[in-house]
Amino acid sequence: MADSAVAESVRHEDDRAPASGRPLPQLTDQNRFYWTSGADGVLRIQECRSCSGLIHPPQPICRYCRGHDMGVRAVSGTATLVGFTVNHRFGLPGLPPPYVVAQVAIEEDPRVRLTTNAVECEPDRLELGMRMEVVFHHDDDVWLPLFRPAADQSEPAPFPSDEIEPEDVARHIRPMATTTKFEDRVALTGIGTSDIGRRLMRTPMALTVEACERAVADAGLTMADIDGVASYPGAGQVGGFGEGGVVGVEAALGLRPTWHNGGIETFGPSGSVIAAMLAVASGLARHVLCYRTLWESTHGELVKRGQLAQGAPGRTPNWLMPFGATSAAHTLAQNAQRHFHRYGTTRETLGWIALNQRANAQLNPSAIYRDPMTMDDYLGARPITTPFGLFDCDVPCDGSVAVIVSAIDAARDLPRPAVLVEAVGTQIVERIEWDQSTLTHEPQVLGPAAHLWSRTSLRPADVDVAQLYDGFTFNCLSWIEALGFCGIGEAKDFLDGGHNIARDGVLPLNTHGGQLSHGRTHGMGLIHEAITQLRGDGGDRQIPDARVAVVSSGGLSPGGVLLLRSDT
Repeated sequence: MADSAVAESVRHEDDRAPASGRPLPQLTDQNRFYWTSGADGVLRIQECRSCSGLIHPPQPICRYCRGHDMGVRAVSGTATLVGFTVNHRFGLPGLPPPYVVAQVAIEEDPRVRLTTNAVECEPDRLELGMRMEVVFHHDDDVWLPLFRPAADQSEPAPFPSDEIEPEDVARHIRPMATTTKFEDRVALTGIGTSDIGRRLMRTPMALTVEACERAVADAGLTMADIDGVASYPGAGQVGGFGEGGVVGVEAALGLRPTWHNGGIETFGPSGSVIAAMLAVASGLARHVLCYRTLWESTHGELVKRGQLAQGAPGRTPNWLMPFGATSAAHTLAQNAQRHFHRYGTTRETLGWIALNQRANAQLNPSAIYRDPMTMDDYLGARPITTPFGLFDCDVPCDGSVAVIVSAIDAARDLPRPAVLVEAVGTQIVERIEWDQSTLTHEPQVLGPAAHLWSRTSLRPADVDVAQLYDGFTFNCLSWIEALGFCGIGEAKDFLDGGHNIARDGVLPLNTHGGQLSHGRTHGMGLIHEAITQLRGDGGDRQIPDARVAVVSSGGLSPGGVLLLRSDT
């Protein structure tokens, strides 16, 4: 490294402290300076020598000036507290709950935020805008930068700005690359679900095959007609979050596809559907089978019984994990807290979303949670990570959902009414890294939402029903604002009382119960419900005369959103 202090910190690396048992960072040549910097008590951040911008996490290039002359700068170790959540639910070896996961913006460049733990202070004394100072925790061969309130507390620091403020996202949307839309060449022709429930004790492939067979039959097709396959997250070590990818399903069904795609870096958990649209519109396939399978409940039960091995914890490349930020909940809880701080949102605001989904689930026989719920029930539920309680979180489940994407000319020959695709939104505008991205909304919703409306003449007022990603209540709130159903920061008034999002409101929301009550089907269940509503097949929960639906998918991954309409 460039300066002698960094070299000294590397020499100190052999001075190991007792290991606490918490997940520790995987040391590399690129990050070693950061994780061993505390050997001499000085915090260091990567610097672009061309523009003096600070970069975190380290990169081989500066995102601001695209310069390649990268070095390391010693910084003061003082920062502003820009987010915190008190974790009550998740525990790690060496880090039992409760503990405080926090984000701080460093004094020298507030664009750089560090995930950390707030220490040496009772949680109820923490306030956004507090001045914080670094204190290093020596753990094995690393020095974790933790932060405590500084002795000198003047007026709270101004709230830091996002790289792109929510109100300015539309200015960064790219215009359509062509005058024609690929969406006009495709249709959604079939849907199917497996049984959905808790601890069904069935294999993920059995669930997947069941959903796929039902979707193909629903479309009036046979397996011989399927010439494309698309999945999320694809094959890999994903625990209860996948079925084995394209290879496993092709082996089970013997499809011989001309096109296939499986992967996690797509437009949200239901991004396989958008990928399939592109394949069909380009002529690579005529009928693509898309599916999403989860078996979290059974997976967890098998691990508990010792019938499924759980990998031993090792070093992590993740910049959040060493501080106990093990769940998307820890990031989104801090974004929710900042939304509360800036716009006056309250826990009751989120509660109206949870209550709405539960009321809708009562009309859906396949929903997991159907018992009535009151605001007192919501507010009194056990805390998970502040401000989230149990009913702010979706329901882990076992289940599979499949959707068929067909060429528009083939769709018109099928027995069921096709659902047309008016527009999609996929653009990335915000920072990708969870703790460096949008402060006051779920990251990766603002860009796709603005992109959607750039590809259609329809407007939010034309939407009859909304199926918006609700892995947490706050995800749903973020999509409501991002898509323009109310202004940025106006969700508190829009959601108050729950009337606007009820089945007879201006924006009927997550009519099957959403992930909060129906079950965590990771976005594909939302597409299934949107198609159900546009076909008029919703039964007791059907929205009269539903012709246009918006459906989103995300969850801190790059997001995607679809605008669908009936073919009438």
